[in-house]
Amino acid sequence: MLPRSPKNTQPNLFHNQLRDMLDSNDPLVALADTINWAQFNDSFEKYYSDNGRPAKPIRLMVGILLLKQLENLSDENVVLQWKRNPYYQYFCGMTEYQPALPCDASDLVYFRKRIGKEGAEEIFAMSVALHGKDAEEKQVIIDTTVQEKNVTYPTDGKLAIKMIHHLHCIAKEEGIQLRRTYVKEIKGHRISLRFFRHPKKIKKAKAAMKRLKTITRVLIRDISRKIDEKQLQKYQETFDLFLKVSDQKQKDSNKIYSLHEQHIYAIAKGKDHKKYEYGTKASLVTTMKSNVIIGVAAHEKNEHDSKTLEAALASANKHRTKAIKEAICDRGYRGKKEVDGTVICIPDSPKKRDTKYQKEQKRKKFRRRAAIEPIIGHVKSDHRMQRNYLKGFIGDEINLLMAASAFNLKKWMNNFLAVLFLYRIVLLGTVLQKIEAKERQKYADLYLLWFRLW
Repeated sequence: MLPRSPKNTQPNLFHNQLRDMLDSNDPLVALADTINWAQFNDSFEKYYSDNGRPAKPIRLMVGILLLKQLENLSDENVVLQWKRNPYYQYFCGMTEYQPALPCDASDLVYFRKRIGKEGAEEIFAMSVALHGKDAEEKQVIIDTTVQEKNVTYPTDGKLAIKMIHHLHCIAKEEGIQLRRTYVKEIKGHRISLRFFRHPKKIKKAKAAMKRLKTITRVLIRDISRKIDEKQLQKYQETFDLFLKVSDQKQKDSNKIYSLHEQHIYAIAKGKDHKKYEYGTKASLVTTMKSNVIIGVAAHEKNEHDSKTLEAALASANKHRTKAIKEAICDRGYRGKKEVDGTVICIPDSPKKRDTKYQKEQKRKKFRRRAAIEPIIGHVKSDHRMQRNYLKGFIGDEINLLMAASAFNLKKWMNNFLAVLFLYRIVLLGTVLQKIEAKERQKYADLYLLWFRLW
């Protein structure tokens, strides 16, 4: 159940208010005063019941989630840093300094599950609305990237050994005496799989992989014979998955690369340092001039870029009052010229009928398209999209939305600092102009500094 909001707002007699101890010009303080936190209380109230112990305040949980993405921290670290940082506490709605942890790190997992994708979309919509008219530009830039999952590099040998270990755990849990465990033999096959790309070891490694798959099938049959029908139904889905992984070939489509993240797929982006990436494809939509992320979309299937436009533009139009007129893409989006009334522009050789002015405008437009590349880099390296640790496809969607929200909030904070710096320059110039001409020689260095800044 949600806790009741305190009615008594009287200051504490023995402690100062947290706001009085902080710098009012800090961008995090300004952001906390700008966000409309009441909308989250109204929207997320439906996810709580009236029974049970009081839950943590919604503003506290939303604030910690935003700080996690803003500062690129894990669930454990963001909770610890919240305890140590009074600015974090003020951002989350505290009026006095709290020397204790706000919640357990696992509470963030439960809160993400509680609000789901819809709640993350509301947080993202708030981050877009903060930018006002900058998010309403007619032209947008669209590109796709890969949101890699936190999985090990997949090989047939790794998957086979994991399946055998899991089958051993099932036999131990159900109290089944296996005819043979193959533990000693598996150790030898594991050694044979090392350096399997070496020309002298390929043959031995292939034989080891084949034998490990055979052992997996033998253990499944042995366990299936020794359990009753009710237990078999319990593990049937697991057995079917293991058999599918054992039977898949190198060039099969819809391969399974991870036992616990079955939805991921291999994506080849043509990178020299990384031939394949394992995760899901994600689309980002940014404005042409202001570089605000106004739409994101995670794709469950590895589709051609041109087929991802509908989902990306639908997400972008959802957070705007006016429809997008023109979307600028790279050559990977060939095949679409218009999607839901939005014109798709792709670089091409200049036409003979184009005037010199039209050619120059097209050149500038497609040069500007490259601005989305560093944005993708910042979202990945600074806001936790480089490697996704959240489980399932719903985790891909939530992490993408929260990373885009953090980028927009960080951009708002940088804009706030720029406006504050400009205001201080204007204020300094006003003070210098009021100084009498006789005394201006004393402040010559200050005049020179102000002139350079201006």
